[in-house]
Amino acid sequence: MFLNLILVTLVSLLVAGYFYVRNKYRYWEERGIPYVKPTFPFGVLKGMGGEKHFATIIYVAYNELKGKGPFGGVHFFVRPVVIGIDLDFLKNVFIKDFQYFHDRGIYCNERDDPLSANMLALSGQKWRNLRSKLSPTFTSGKMKMMHSVIVAVAKEFQDYLEPAAQKNEVIEIKDILSRFTTDIIGNCAFGVECNSLKNPDTEFLRIGKRVFEFSPIEFLRMFFMSMFPDIAQILRMKLNKPEVSEFFMRLLRETTEYREKNNIKRNDFLSLLIQIMNTGKLDGDDTELGKITFEELAAQTFVFFAGGFETSSSTMTFALYELARNQDIQDRAREEVHKVLEQYNGEYTYEACMELKYIDQIINETLRKHPIAESLIRICGQDYPVPGTKHIIEKGTFILIPVFSIHRDPEYYPDPEKFDPDRFTKEGIKNRHPLAWIPFGEGPRNCIGMRFGMMQTRVGLASLLSKYRVRTSEKTLDPMLYDPGKNILTPKGGMWLKLEKV
Repeated sequence: MFLNLILVTLVSLLVAGYFYVRNKYRYWEERGIPYVKPTFPFGVLKGMGGEKHFATIIYVAYNELKGKGPFGGVHFFVRPVVIGIDLDFLKNVFIKDFQYFHDRGIYCNERDDPLSANMLALSGQKWRNLRSKLSPTFTSGKMKMMHSVIVAVAKEFQDYLEPAAQKNEVIEIKDILSRFTTDIIGNCAFGVECNSLKNPDTEFLRIGKRVFEFSPIEFLRMFFMSMFPDIAQILRMKLNKPEVSEFFMRLLRETTEYREKNNIKRNDFLSLLIQIMNTGKLDGDDTELGKITFEELAAQTFVFFAGGFETSSSTMTFALYELARNQDIQDRAREEVHKVLEQYNGEYTYEACMELKYIDQIINETLRKHPIAESLIRICGQDYPVPGTKHIIEKGTFILIPVFSIHRDPEYYPDPEKFDPDRFTKEGIKNRHPLAWIPFGEGPRNCIGMRFGMMQTRVGLASLLSKYRVRTSEKTLDPMLYDPGKNILTPKGGMWLKLEKV
C-alpha cells in the first residue's frame, strides 16, 4: 500500500511537471510572438559554459529572430525571456520608457553577501539613491585626479615588457595586462600597491581572477539565482565566492580603519567614498549627498575593481590582437602617439591622452567587435504595452539586450568581421543609429565607470605602442575563440603575441 502511494505521488509529480514545462514552452506561441524553439531542460542555453559561450548562443537566436518584429522570445531553462531586436525598441527600454525598465534583474543578497549589493545590482529607489551619491565621484575632474597613478603604473608596464621585446619573444599578453590593470585598480580603488607586474602570484591578482571564473555548475547556479531570485533568497544563496568576499571585506575594513586612524587622504576612489561615509559629502563641495554605510562602501569599491580589472585588460587584449593582424592600423596609431607626445614633451598628461583620437577609435572598434559585456539585462517592472504593436510584455519579464549580436549585424556594420576604426569617425558615428554601439549600456543605468575604463585603456595602449610592436605568432588564435567558462568575452587559452622593440 505504501509503495503504491509513493508510486502514485511520483507519477503525479512527473505529470504535473510535464504540463508545467509544456505550458511554459508555449508561452510565446500563445501570445503570437516569434520565438526560438526551446529544448528541455535548458531552453536555448544548451552547451553554455561548457561547449559554447553565451554570446554565440544568443547570436544564433538573434539571427533567427531578426526581421520578425521589434523583439522575440527565448527560454532560459523554462523562464520566458525577451530578446530585443529593433534598435528603436531598445531605445524605449534604455531611455524613453525607462520607468518600466529601471532594474537590471541581477541577483543580490544584502544580508548574506554584502558585496553583491552594489550599484550594478541594486534596484528601485535603493539604486537611485546610491547612484546620486556616487555620480560626483566619477566626474572628469575626479578621473583627472587619478590619471597620474595610471601613468605611473604604465611606466612600470613599459619597463616590464622591455626584456621580452629585446628578444622578440612570444608572450601571453592577456595575463600581463590583467596584472597591469590589477595594479591600477588596486591603487585607485583601494590605495594598495599590488605589485602584480613584479609578482604574478599576489593574492590580489589571484582573487581578482576568481571573480570571473565559473565552472559549468557555477554558471547554472548563477543563472538559477538570476532567474529565480525569490527562491535563491529563501535558500540564502550567495553570488560571490566565499574567498572573494572574505578577502575584499577584510582588506577594505583594515584599509579604511587605518586611514581614519592616521588621517590619511589619497587621490583615489576609496578616499572619496570614505568622505561620503563620514560626512555625506565630498571635500570642497557643499552638496549634501547623504552618508553611506561601510557595507555600501565595500560593495561599491568591489564593483569598481571588478568593473575595471577584467573588462579593461580584455579590451586591451582584443585591441592588440586586432593591431597585430592589421599592421597598417598599428602604424597609424603609433604615429599618432608619437605626434601627441612630441607636443607634450614626451609626457602622458591627461590633456595629451585626451588628444589620442585614433586610439579612441581603435578602442571603440574593439568594443564593437569584441564587447566585453556581450549582453545586458533589464527587467520589466510593470506590464508594458509595446509601442506600435498589440503585444504586452508582462511584469517580471527579463529583457535581454544582445550587444554582441547587434555589433556584428551587417545592417549597421557592413563586413562586420573586418576591424576598421574608421567606423568611428565623427561622420561614421553620426550616420548610425545611436543604439548600434552600446558596450557601456545607455540611458540612466549606463556604466558609471566608463570614463575611468576608457582612460586606463587609452594610456595602456599608448604606452605599449610608443615603444613596442605586436605581431601574430603561431600560437595566436585564428579564428578567435571565446572562453565559454567566463561570463564576459575572453580569448580561450590566453592571447599569445610576438613583441618587438620599435
